[in-house]
Amino acid sequence: MPINSDKPQNWKSDITLSVDFYNRWFMRFAPEAYRKTRVETTKQVESALQSTDNLLDIRPEILKDDPSVLPILRMATAPPIARDRLIGLAQVSPNLVKSMESDNRIPPQMKTSEVAAELRKIGSVISELADEDIFTWLRSKSKPTKDEVYRASTVVADRLCGAVADPIIRNAQEKRQLASVKKWLEDRGYRYIDFRHGLKMESMEPGTFSFRFNVQVKQTGRSEQVNIPIDIIIKPLKGPKSHLPILVEAKSAGDFANTNKRRKEEAMKVAQLRATYGKGVQFILFLCGYFDSGYLGYEAAEGIDWVWEHRMEDLAKLGL
Repeated sequence: MPINSDKPQNWKSDITLSVDFYNRWFMRFAPEAYRKTRVETTKQVESALQSTDNLLDIRPEILKDDPSVLPILRMATAPPIARDRLIGLAQVSPNLVKSMESDNRIPPQMKTSEVAAELRKIGSVISELADEDIFTWLRSKSKPTKDEVYRASTVVADRLCGAVADPIIRNAQEKRQLASVKKWLEDRGYRYIDFRHGLKMESMEPGTFSFRFNVQVKQTGRSEQVNIPIDIIIKPLKGPKSHLPILVEAKSAGDFANTNKRRKEEAMKVAQLRATYGKGVQFILFLCGYFDSGYLGYEAAEGIDWVWEHRMEDLAKLGL
């Protein structure tokens, strides 16, 4: 029996309630999440400044020993430069820069002499473009005060956090959603199981649940299987032990535009699940925020149902 997908007469009011729910959370908790990340990032910037003698000494050895300083240094320029812009300005290997920023390492296949030459070019670009309005000591080559270093670090931290503001908010929202489901389930006698303790979907005990579980599915036209992540996996307290757990995808959105770009992801995921485990597999969306009628209609047409976070009691309709 569908929960919300077959009730389009309720969608408009639920969309309004969901947007209000998200906005209240954002106004109360998003600034705190952002500030916490900014404090941690400021410490990382201070450490990067210390290792580069406050941007007065950006030697290849420093970048090689700690590749993680590179995104910080990109935000220390005027104007701040994107990764691809740095690659173009310095005329260096894209693989080198991406490896430093994504994997925090120098590509092992690169020759030592080549690495030194490339890192020297990166350091030269950063030094030439360093923002002297922030790092006021660069003109005089003087030693900055502790307050000057802290002030400059907070500006760079703001730039870094601004570039990843959406992921910061999404991560905070995801944690809150999972915590809400965890409390709802535990209040009803369910027990959390860490998936790392050998948890198997087919052998889950009734009344247990887990988060961020990898489910094996078949690939279209291929023999091998791949893992797809599922946010929440729940084995109902009641019902046959042989039945598969309920799979729940927690989704939140702070605007309507991005949800419609992402709606095909769920359709593809549920198609893989059904191809592997049969049409009876239960895959539910747990929604909070900006999901409009276009998104809901698309999901309903794909046979995907959902529960709104502002009305969590609908989870009980899943037999939980």
